[in-house]
Order: sequence, then C-alpha cells, then structure tokens
Amino acid sequence: MGQGLWRVARNQQLQHQGYSGQGYLTREHGRRIATNNVSNTSHRKQAQGGIDIYHLLKTRKSKEQEGFINLEMLPPELSFTILSYLNATDLCLASCVWQDLANDELLWQGLCKSTWGHCSIYNKNPPLGFSFRKLYMQLDEGSLTFNANPDEGVNYFMSKGILDDSPKEIAKFIFCTRTLNWKKLRIYLDERRDVLDDLVTLHNFRNQFLPNALREFFRHIHAPEERGEYLETLITKFSHRFCACNPDLMRELGLSPDAVYVLCYSLILLSIDLTSPHVKNKMSKREFIRNTRRAAQNISEDFVGHLYDNIYLIGHVAA
Repeated sequence: MGQGLWRVARNQQLQHQGYSGQGYLTREHGRRIATNNVSNTSHRKQAQGGIDIYHLLKTRKSKEQEGFINLEMLPPELSFTILSYLNATDLCLASCVWQDLANDELLWQGLCKSTWGHCSIYNKNPPLGFSFRKLYMQLDEGSLTFNANPDEGVNYFMSKGILDDSPKEIAKFIFCTRTLNWKKLRIYLDERRDVLDDLVTLHNFRNQFLPNALREFFRHIHAPEERGEYLETLITKFSHRFCACNPDLMRELGLSPDAVYVLCYSLILLSIDLTSPHVKNKMSKREFIRNTRRAAQNISEDFVGHLYDNIYLIGHVAA
C-alpha cells in the first residue's frame, strides 16, 4: 500500500516537471536537432572559411539562371581574346551564336599558322574570295590526304595553291607542321631525298650537346625501325649539319664529320643497349669509352664519358 502511493506521487511529480516518457523523448529529439543544426552550421563555416555553403550555392544557382555572357556585349578585344582559345571545331560552333565574331579572319589566320607554321600562300597576295577559314579546311583535308598517301597529299596542297612545287617550300612546310603521320613522312622523305636535304638544313644545332641535338633531329625526321641505307644517310646528313653549326667546337675537340658519324652510331647502339629489356648485361661506362675511342682516337675520354652519362640519365636518342 505504501509503495503504491509512493509510485503515484512520483509519477505525478515527473508529469508536473515535464519528464514523462513521451515528453522526455520529445525534448530529447528537439535538443538533438538543435545540436545537429548548430554543429552543421559550424562545420559549414569552418569548411568555407566563415562562408555558409548554402548561401554560396544559392548565389551560384541564381547566376547560372542568368545564362551565358554575351560576347557581343564585351569590348571586341576581349571577345577575340576569349575566342582565340578555341579550336576549329569549337569556333565553328561559336559562329552559330556569334557569327560576326567567330568568323573573323584574324582568328582563323591564327589557327592556320599555329597548326601549319609555313605555307607558300602566306607570302602571296590572296586570290579573290580567299578566307583563312576556307584555307584551314583545305589544310586539314590535305593533311588527312597526306597521312593516307603522301604523294597525293602534296599534290593536293599544290593544286590548291597552298604550296609551291619546290623542295625548299615542301621542306619548310614539313618542318613547321605537326599534323603529318611520321610513318608516312618517313616513307616520303626516303623517296624525296631533295626535300630531305633542304629539311636537314633547316635545323640549327648551334651550341647543343651532341646527344640532345640528335634527339631533336630524330623528333623531326624519324629514324627507321631497322638499320639500313636510309639510317646511314640520315646520320651522315646530321653529322655534316652538326659540324656546320658548330665550327669552333669541332676545331676545339678536333672532330670531323666522320668522327661525329661514329659518335652518333655509338650513341644509338648505347641507347638500345641501356633501354632494351632484352639486354641483361648493360654496357658500362668504361666499356663505352674504350670502344668509342678505338673508333675515334682523337676524342677525349671526358667527352665520351659525358656522352654516356647523357644517355644513361635522359634515355634513347632516337625513341
């Protein structure tokens, strides 16, 4: 009896203070929500350096609803600067919206000269109805034709008046263009040795270390995959050109084109030896110096050692 009265009195006291089961859960739930809100707000402010990410996203969304900036409302210099970062495809798409701006001749002239650095037509008076946008399409078409058949590609350029029928002009075009397939280009140069001669003379190897100059040469004129007459021709032409660009160095080191030829061949063989996974016993620096000085006795040991270090650290000269 006494315990029952005590429970009734205790329950009435808890209800009076608001700590009944339902009231307690309601208050606890509200407390947790408030705590989470404060925690989340604090976390957002810490993550954004005091900026509420909700307001940031809301502002960004309102700006996106305003649409793209109309380039025609900007100063022309700024509009052209923005469009100059586009490639040909994007510029054509932009012309659907801003026709006068995206079809500007200066923009298409920049695209032509950035991709094909030299064309004979650049130095001529433009014919009637000429446009750099049309020229870009012709250059692109001619490059695709060259990559399928080099002779047909060159004939296409000549038929459109883009290139003159001159080995020197063809060599300049090849030297300043990076869209031509190197395998097709190698076949074309093997057949057109007159173009190859002019192409070699366009390289300037002045004050370059021999392995680095050889790498630059083979980046423009790719070496064949196998040894043969064409590779020997390339190394011979490179040796003469390297000596012509560095006459003082050749006199100081006592090197001739024949000695440079031997060094180039040694560098190619060393590159294969050091980079090939099939060669287990790599050539040592001492072995390379000994073998090279046997073929070219006037070369100093230190110079040959520097050649070895360059290949060992940088890699293949004809990759």
